[in-house]
Amino acid sequence: MYAHASSRRGRRIYYLGILLAIMTVLVASTHYAAEWQSDMVVPDRAIVGDPGALLPRPAPALRSASRAVDWSVNGGSGGDHYSPLDEITRGNVDSLRVAWVYRTGDVSDGEDDSNGPATAFEATALLVEGTLYIATPSSRVIALDPERGTERWSYDARLDRASYAGREVTARGVAAWVDPARSPGLRCGARIFLATFDARLIALDASGGMPCTDFGDGGTLNLREGVRGIEVAPLDYAISSPPTVVGDVIIVGSSVTDNMRVEEPSGVVRAFDVRTGVLLWSWEPLVAYRGAAGVHFASYPGFRSGAANAWALFTADTANDLVFIPTGSASPDHFGGLRPGDDRDASSIVALRASTGEELWAFQLVHHDLWDYDAAAQPALVTVTRDGVEIPAVIQATKSGQLFVLDRFTGEPLFPVEERAVPASDVPGEVASPTQPFAVAPGPLVPQGLRPEDAWGLTRADRWACERRIRALRSDGVFTPPSVRGSVINPGFLGGVNWGGLGVDTARHIAVVNTIRVAMVATLIPTPLASTVNREEGTGVMTAPALGAPYGSRRELLASPIGLPCSPPPWGTLVAVDFDAGRIIWQLPLGTMSDFAHLPAPAKWGSPSLGGPLVTSTGLVFIAASMDHYLRAFDIETGRQLWKAALPASAQASPMTYRARPGGRQYIVIAAGGHHAMHTRLGDYLIAFTLP
Repeated sequence: MYAHASSRRGRRIYYLGILLAIMTVLVASTHYAAEWQSDMVVPDRAIVGDPGALLPRPAPALRSASRAVDWSVNGGSGGDHYSPLDEITRGNVDSLRVAWVYRTGDVSDGEDDSNGPATAFEATALLVEGTLYIATPSSRVIALDPERGTERWSYDARLDRASYAGREVTARGVAAWVDPARSPGLRCGARIFLATFDARLIALDASGGMPCTDFGDGGTLNLREGVRGIEVAPLDYAISSPPTVVGDVIIVGSSVTDNMRVEEPSGVVRAFDVRTGVLLWSWEPLVAYRGAAGVHFASYPGFRSGAANAWALFTADTANDLVFIPTGSASPDHFGGLRPGDDRDASSIVALRASTGEELWAFQLVHHDLWDYDAAAQPALVTVTRDGVEIPAVIQATKSGQLFVLDRFTGEPLFPVEERAVPASDVPGEVASPTQPFAVAPGPLVPQGLRPEDAWGLTRADRWACERRIRALRSDGVFTPPSVRGSVINPGFLGGVNWGGLGVDTARHIAVVNTIRVAMVATLIPTPLASTVNREEGTGVMTAPALGAPYGSRRELLASPIGLPCSPPPWGTLVAVDFDAGRIIWQLPLGTMSDFAHLPAPAKWGSPSLGGPLVTSTGLVFIAASMDHYLRAFDIETGRQLWKAALPASAQASPMTYRARPGGRQYIVIAAGGHHAMHTRLGDYLIAFTLP
């Protein structure tokens, strides 16, 4: 994964920048802000463009027994993106209106070095004890009144923006901890934790936003200290997702640029005491190949690699003292000749004892990953019912487009998983894994591989050109290894399923996931020719050197002469799965490409997406994520779209919901910031919806 590219032009392929060749034939839209203002119903109490305005408190809803319901854990309790709130239903969802809008002021396209890095507003807010907390891309924390959207306090971690000029920064949220033994009014009895992009962990007093000076050094830990290999490339080590709290332990991973060199910094996962910041344990991926001190094990002499870092959200099972870690690929992404073996614990889901860091089990999703198939999605805890017996389980969605349902305590698959033969590498020095794991049920969520006869084009000439291109490349099905000739990778490097994770209806036993369905090309380039570090050779094309390896790489969209994907649409879908039966219930195109141009794009094309769903007890699925400017609601049982609301920018973030006080209203909140690398309209909006 390119967590952050090292040049302004190169970082444009970060996540979906590589897909934006799709729209080279369309004219960028410049009229959307006015459309948003006219399309949305904004009540008088809303803030539009003025976060400091004081607003009257909404009148209480006519309910007496309703209780406050927080959203205090990232991804919801158990990573299921689920809320028990039931005020907004399939019958009234079409009455949702904007309650308030808060603007953070943290937005930049990064085109001018004096403005620092580009921003990606991908955060999901938390609601803890009556206050809403949000992180901005440049590592600021803002506390808001959850019913009015007015600011209570803000904290600026003062990210060194100059160091990241030409890159892209993000912070996907904060974590919260409340001391169960606190005295009333005790400062820092409730804490908000911010993991900054420049790798600091900061503890803040939840009530006032001041640093908790008893934590670390005056409230801050430097997470780069003690990381193996950090001295080689300190800026390659960052934090993009919030930490995870389990009891009195706070656990944090990292985001490592994993295609620039062979030996990137370690992907170590660490746990600290929430009160003091004292290091409690460290867990090191790839430990079977290289000891923590860098000593090579005899069975893997000369093993050279790094990363295998966990950059996505973790999921805690607090009752059982467990934390589930989705890990990334070992470095470099596309040539593994210097890391022989299956790279155990890389591209895996790993279960650790939260209090000690002991590894209990690991299930490898991709052996000897050569495709940048990180475990990007947050794991989701579920209960599978089989023959009347309830089995605690964990679901992991993958970039390869599969859904693995595993026993939560052993890691054993609850549905058959087959090791199937896959193509061998034809690159000297590379030994690809002869097999890869395939989930038999529910089966792949996206197409696997791309044959010449599958080529798609807007015109007959376009389709013929795509067919010829595929024939000229190596295309032997899913898991075709990268090659000097150039190999078709489908699903592409973005998935499949990326970091948005799953939404799970715990009563109906349905999981909902958004997918990306666009093929890409990986070409290995001999080192002397790969010296153009991160040089963008055209829209959606980037080279990376993999310093120390005999091959660098070039990654690009598999596109027709007019820039559209050669893989057939839809290019993004929403999929619902019955995880008791292991079968797909429905799937439909998600989003459109129309907001990129005055020209409408067919709905059946769908859109690549980044961001996850929200599921409520009333059978609703809320999701934005796509490259258009809408938040949508779907019926989880049928997939029917029930509502959509225009946003001022696309929302590459996951929505959340809460009731802030007894008798109050249910709110749906989402960050709409666009995405510079996706070339969508940028913004800094946090938007709340509620019923009239």
